[in-house]
Amino acid sequence: MSTDVIAAPQPQKQGVDRRLLITFSVMLATIMQALDTTIANVALPHMQGAMGATQDQTSWVLTSYIVAAAIAMPLTGFVAARIGRKRLFTWSVVGFTVASMLCGAAQSLDQIVIFRLLQGIFGASLVPLSQSVMLDAWPKEKHGSAMAMWGMGVMVGPILGPALGGWLTEYYSWRWVFYINIPFGALAWLGISAFVSETAIDAKRKFDLLGFFLLSVAIGSLQLFLDRGQSKEWFASGEIIIEAVLAALAFYLFITHIFTVKKPFIEPGIFRDKNFVVGLLFSFMMGTILLATMALMPPLLQNFMNYPVIDVGLLMTPRGFGTMFSMMVVGRIAGKVDLRYVIALGVVVMAVSLWQMTQFSMWMSQWEIISSGVVQGIGMGLTFVPLSTLTFSTLAPSYRTEGTSLYSLIRNIGSSIGISMVTTYLAQQSQRNHSVFSGFINPFNKALQHDIQHGAYNLHQMPGLMAINNEVTRQATVMAYYQDFRLMMFLCFLLLPLVLLFSKPTKVGETILE
Repeated sequence: MSTDVIAAPQPQKQGVDRRLLITFSVMLATIMQALDTTIANVALPHMQGAMGATQDQTSWVLTSYIVAAAIAMPLTGFVAARIGRKRLFTWSVVGFTVASMLCGAAQSLDQIVIFRLLQGIFGASLVPLSQSVMLDAWPKEKHGSAMAMWGMGVMVGPILGPALGGWLTEYYSWRWVFYINIPFGALAWLGISAFVSETAIDAKRKFDLLGFFLLSVAIGSLQLFLDRGQSKEWFASGEIIIEAVLAALAFYLFITHIFTVKKPFIEPGIFRDKNFVVGLLFSFMMGTILLATMALMPPLLQNFMNYPVIDVGLLMTPRGFGTMFSMMVVGRIAGKVDLRYVIALGVVVMAVSLWQMTQFSMWMSQWEIISSGVVQGIGMGLTFVPLSTLTFSTLAPSYRTEGTSLYSLIRNIGSSIGISMVTTYLAQQSQRNHSVFSGFINPFNKALQHDIQHGAYNLHQMPGLMAINNEVTRQATVMAYYQDFRLMMFLCFLLLPLVLLFSKPTKVGETILE
């Protein structure tokens, strides 16, 4: 491999047409990877039946992908520096597409898990590389618009995933949730190969093996802890205790390591940028709220409101239109208003949507589901685009690829923590609600007396008692969903003080004057 340094292109020298083609190409790669974070969830029950596996075994289809992607993502900056960003991007797209094809053709659960590991490894760098390419391709004064276009792929992919996955699984086969990546991957590879310019290659950069090992152990253990904790009853399981201890110890050693060696795996200098650090913290909290809420809606609609899986996907799709609309608006006003106000407005709008969800009922109309989703989508778009813009507004270009990989990693970890938190809280609140509601099952309850008189329940026979218990369990669980939405609403308000920590550039793209 040649070690010649290839000069990075100057954004101002690229024509608008070329920038648009670059944008289209990298967005295809972004959408492909973002879709895969949620599209496979819908197909899991079908895989379980086809492979004759248990639910715990099929969960490794998701776990293997998440853990592999989390471990490989921090490598993006180093590998891009050593072989070139374009070369890494093209190989990642090709590898992800081939791994997707192999997942679709797999004949056993073991094969799917192995191929999903490959998917995670190759897909880990797609989102940070696409963000880095977009920031370099467009001039600084256009970064708000560029992040709006890029954000559509990142945000809309997970939203459309369940709908597309449900449709493909229902009318074709679960294998098509993987085959759908092939056309996206082919077009993305052609566009990136033709239009994206190569960056400088740093052949002298050394690999910090110990630092990478410690970070990998910390991230891998944390992801396993979060993904398997609920099913293993958390600290009642020896496996979960070991994973928690490994994650905490490895992370402590990693932090100590990067501040005590000359060439660490992650350069500590990147954390001197205040906007970048605040952006990482904000991104972590956003990840907690975003995917956690989306993880709650499908089981609520399908299991308790009796919507078919396809209808569930269709009811959640309008959320994506709200996101796209607000992102287009933010892209146009990015250089004209203080983006901190836009972020604050987006957080408040998300809180309003979660308040709407706390008012759900079992007999509500589809419009109430759609409207709350659209409002939440608008809030996401108002928050995500200016957050990306402000986070990287003052970061040195030399840190850009490494910064985008950290940004994506932190958001993904936040999402994993958020999903684990809401599922655990859901289980705990369901038990508490069941205990409280059971206290109302007595001869003095007029509603119960009415149902008994009309033959709905027979308290003198076991089937009647079981029917009452099932109804109490159902209402207790539904109430727990609403309590989860309320928890997410309170978390939104915790984001508002973080907005004040962002520094405002004197102009879009200029260095901040402290």
